Amino acid sequence: MAWIVLIVSGMLEAVWATALGKSEGFSRLGPSIIFAVALIASMAGLAFAMRELPTATSYAVWVGIGAVLTTAYAMAFGGEPISLVRVLLLLGIVGCVVGLKVLH
Repeated sequence: MAWIVLIVSGMLEAVWATALGKSEGFSRLGPSIIFAVALIASMAGLAFAMRELPTATSYAVWVGIGAVLTTAYAMAFGGEPISLVRVLLLLGIVGCVVGLKVLH
């Protein structure tokens, strides 16, 4: 259960990071509210997962998922440049996250 919550929390990290960028310094209400809700839910899920999983593993997985999804979203919809090297590097992060799960 802790792993499922951790994965969802990592996904929510991508939501709040994206919403933070779209809030334009908290001047736009909708993205600011999404940011706050996703941030609280993401942190709560990370804290829950850390009750069963090691802190370092939990944090690395959470950040890895959030970073990959935030970047992938930005490449798909936000004008972030796409290149083979970027995609391969993101796949490397995914591989490392999977490796942490397998080693656990």
